[in-house]
Amino acid sequence: MIYEDSRIPVAAIVGPTASGKTALGVEAAKYFGGEVVSADSMQIYKGMDIATAKPSEEEKQGIPHHLMGFLDRECSFSVADFVELAGMKIREINGRGKLPIIVGGTGLYISSLLDNIKFAEIKSDENLRKSLEEVARTEGNEKLFSRLEAVDPETAAELHPNNLVRVIRAIEVYELTGKKLSQYKAESRLSPSPYKSVIIGIGYNDRQKLYDRINMRVDIMVQNGLVEEAKAVYNNSAMKTAANAIGYKELIPYFENRAELAVCIDKIKQETRRYAKRQLTWFRKNAEIQWIIADEFDNTQEIFAKCKKIIAKELKL
Repeated sequence: MIYEDSRIPVAAIVGPTASGKTALGVEAAKYFGGEVVSADSMQIYKGMDIATAKPSEEEKQGIPHHLMGFLDRECSFSVADFVELAGMKIREINGRGKLPIIVGGTGLYISSLLDNIKFAEIKSDENLRKSLEEVARTEGNEKLFSRLEAVDPETAAELHPNNLVRVIRAIEVYELTGKKLSQYKAESRLSPSPYKSVIIGIGYNDRQKLYDRINMRVDIMVQNGLVEEAKAVYNNSAMKTAANAIGYKELIPYFENRAELAVCIDKIKQETRRYAKRQLTWFRKNAEIQWIIADEFDNTQEIFAKCKKIIAKELKL
């Protein structure tokens, strides 16, 4: 392939959970000769397949998928880590003459990668982190999240309250430097991106159709062994970030005989719907996203045809 400039062409497919990103990413990769790089903050972990909706080998249809299931559950993983590793994978894929296709719903990962965010080397303060973790433990995640909203609302808008590792890191940066993490990000955007990118978002006019997809997928997850997978995570005393995944923490009351399973499953559906709403709110702030409204099409083939047309036009493929 010959491109107009030296930037690496990259397609990104984003949207809320259960919107159909995975299938669309696979179809795009098959058509354009690409490989998928996952941009999901929980699919990176080993042994967390069902709750994080990792695609099966059948669903991948032979398309290589990168940055999935490579990290032990007790390990933390930062946005900076993702930008570095994803950048490496993009260069490798491009070097093979393939099109890198970023697929995921973690908006902070995707924007940081494509905008070429340079993360400041700000050291950590273990005592401060422990005190913030104690606040979350004794007063709840929302209390800590409110603290972040007060000092850095821009960063808070990009995070989920249960994403404790990143909430704590953002507060830590502010406490140690007096400067917001969002300010560091804005300053780092002065460096041009090495990527020529197109971002396609999958949305729904009728929000209930997306919620129905979410509810159905949770039911399928339970049938496929979600409860057993969550119990294995629960039994691991060093879960850190992994324990915050939706689908695990909601089942803890069941494991501790404090709630019925059906109640916990309904809670998973509720929290997933809320997460999808937050994802949509976050992505809609990005004017560069070209939206495909899924419920305006009769079938997935029509959705793919629209996706194919956008990628071909923007990347001149």
